[in-house]
Amino acid sequence: MSNTNKSKGNNFLLQGSILAIAGIITKIIGLVYRVPLNNIIGPEGMGYYSVAYGIYVVALTLTSYSLPLAVSKLVSARVAKRQYKNAYKVFLGALFFALVVGGLTTLFLFFGAGFLSSYVMNMAMAAYSLRVLAPCIVIVALLGVIRGFFQGMGSMVPTAISQVIEQIVNAVVSISGAYLLFKAGTALGKEQNNPSLAYAYGATGGTLGTVMGAFFALVFMALIFFSYKKYYKRKMQKDVTKKTESYKSLFIALILTITPVILSSAINSISDILDVAIYNGVMAAQGVPKREFAKILGEFSGKYVTITLVPLSVSMAVSSSFIPSLVAAMQEGKKKPVFQKIDASIRFNMMIAIPSAVGLFVLARPILDLLFTSDNTLAGSMLHLGAVSVIFFCLGNITTSILIGLDEMLLPVKNSVIALIIYIASLCLMLIVFKWGIYSVIWGRIIFSLALSIFNSRSIKHCIGYVQELKRAVIIPGIASLIMGVVTFLIHLVIELFIPGKLATLIACLVAVSTYSISLVLLGGITQEEMNAMPKGRTLVKIAKKLHLYR
Repeated sequence: MSNTNKSKGNNFLLQGSILAIAGIITKIIGLVYRVPLNNIIGPEGMGYYSVAYGIYVVALTLTSYSLPLAVSKLVSARVAKRQYKNAYKVFLGALFFALVVGGLTTLFLFFGAGFLSSYVMNMAMAAYSLRVLAPCIVIVALLGVIRGFFQGMGSMVPTAISQVIEQIVNAVVSISGAYLLFKAGTALGKEQNNPSLAYAYGATGGTLGTVMGAFFALVFMALIFFSYKKYYKRKMQKDVTKKTESYKSLFIALILTITPVILSSAINSISDILDVAIYNGVMAAQGVPKREFAKILGEFSGKYVTITLVPLSVSMAVSSSFIPSLVAAMQEGKKKPVFQKIDASIRFNMMIAIPSAVGLFVLARPILDLLFTSDNTLAGSMLHLGAVSVIFFCLGNITTSILIGLDEMLLPVKNSVIALIIYIASLCLMLIVFKWGIYSVIWGRIIFSLALSIFNSRSIKHCIGYVQELKRAVIIPGIASLIMGVVTFLIHLVIELFIPGKLATLIACLVAVSTYSISLVLLGGITQEEMNAMPKGRTLVKIAKKLHLYR
């Protein structure tokens, strides 16, 4: 590999690591604030929260969620050719698109909240939360364009910092809003003889944090952009591009890029809302009281989904940072650098996903007891069963990004549709025939993510002939994770005899991280060069050498 390629590869790993670390930090903050939020509004409130949030996510996916990826792809393709003026026009056109489409969607959600909550999701009390979430669509749309611009320029730092700011504000406002509105809803519920109002109002307070977090992140990114604009103008002055693209052609390029990404992402998000809608409908048809299945849904979304989102956020961060790098490699017209980027991205994902799944399987109930004060029996069973889906969802995320980076925009859509059909059929079978209840949703998600991963991997092989190297991507992380799982289980078992409770779980988690890291290095899963490319990598290499892990 040439020095240039090494530099590009190291930069990809560095930028991916920065976003991954930010993703971990934000999800840890998310876990921390979800604990008091869950305790304030309870399973019933979390049920209303998850329904409103599910509708919001689908609307976001259909309008705004794909903007960072699309803008990043279009900007990076032009920056690779030093077409800075055209890259800036992409940014301006995307801002206009975000304002119009995001604004219209916000209005639709606000005025249609009652219909969507009552007649689509069979949970009318979620309408309060959905109306509060509605303005967040246009805010996130604008935020996504600015983030996509910086990612296309090859810098993930502004995005990473803004994500942390967003989550901190989200945490503070969500907890305080839930507490205050829960009290107001309790008083109103007593007047109207409707105890569910307290939980509905509490959930509404929780969703307020999402809006305020996104708003403060947008303000931060706007300030960063205006500071950077002077430097970028100097780049545009040196731009010698003879042909400046028209806004019409850029809008067409933006829509052609966004549409397949929207469809692919929307199908994944629709699968999340479909399982809730189908589950609610079947439970209601089977005569289960609405408050009862709302509580079970709260256990699912408030605990199971919250925990599994931590490793998935790392996967999404790596996927976001990977696309500009792959687009630049594609511009070279050589397969070798493209294969190297794909290999690095998948390995990096699996090095996180496999141990995460094993750790969640081994410590499912203890981790939940560490975070949540309520009874975690049901959520523990869900997490124990569904931990393996983390691997497949992470693989599905990165393979989708690979296909997008290869300009095969429709293949992820096709694969997602097929996986969704399989998912719906299996979910209905398990709910109606086998009557497995909420466990049907867990199994359905495993089936969906596995199918998507298989179809995407086959498509990549068909497109460019890439076949994943298994030893360093799967086998070594798998063996290291197995060693970690056995050691962690035994350590937790022994420590609990002397120090029962949360401290035993914390010690076991620290042992798990240390055991996996050491095993991965000793087995040759990560080289010195790869570790050097990560934030604080040189320090980590020095520590590894002192421990005689590297020679």
